[in-house]
Amino acid sequence: MISILAMYSAVGAVAGILAGLLGIGGGLVIVPMLVFCLTRQGIPDQTIMHLALGTSMASIMFTAISSFRSHHRRGAVKWMVVRRIVLGIFVGTFLGTCMAAELSTPVLKGFFVIFLYYVGIQMITGKKPRPGRQLPERTGMFGVGNIIGIVSSLVGIGGGTLSVPFMVWCNVPLHQAIGTSAAIGFPIAVAGTIGYIYNGLAAANLPEYTIGYVYLPALTGLIVTSVLTAPIGVRLAHSLPVDKLKRFFAVLLVVVATRMLVSIF
Repeated sequence: MISILAMYSAVGAVAGILAGLLGIGGGLVIVPMLVFCLTRQGIPDQTIMHLALGTSMASIMFTAISSFRSHHRRGAVKWMVVRRIVLGIFVGTFLGTCMAAELSTPVLKGFFVIFLYYVGIQMITGKKPRPGRQLPERTGMFGVGNIIGIVSSLVGIGGGTLSVPFMVWCNVPLHQAIGTSAAIGFPIAVAGTIGYIYNGLAAANLPEYTIGYVYLPALTGLIVTSVLTAPIGVRLAHSLPVDKLKRFFAVLLVVVATRMLVSIF
């Protein structure tokens, strides 16, 4: 068990830095690494992707708190945006977990691979918004929250890969978009965790020490290190050229997507 906790702690350390640095919740890294670790443990293949998604969501609850508190202290969280989008986030995320519970591991992996390629290409191109574009009003934000929540729960992320580009597209300054995304990641993670626990309670072939689709040894290891390293990522976000880092991360996403695509076949 000690070696298992150490393996997941290493994953959490990387995820925490990325959560604070890029406002992405770390899920884009956590999910494929969890898939790799769970496979090495000999977990039945039909439950691996569901466990990776559910455990990723649960870990993001803790990472998001550490990350958005650090961003808030620097004045980088637009709480007006959080208030407008949170209801749509809750509804969309829970519905997304119900959809994921009905899909097979290969289908979920395929969806995740497509999403990784999409995000990677989007981050590489770095298109700039029109100067006059603004955030939508409350009804529009509810709809945006639904979309972000559904997609986030299907790929086990904190929503930053959607919410950061969306806010930048609406001319929110990059550092504020990253900080606000970290705050939005918390309600996504809460709703996603509830959904994956609920939908996994009656699932078969789950390993020991699970609550629904949340694997507790992995969650413990992730929490221990990610909460400690998220503030490091926040400090880096406010001192390093984030645009260049995003392009580097985009290349990493494409590599990870390609590896997962090969594993499907």
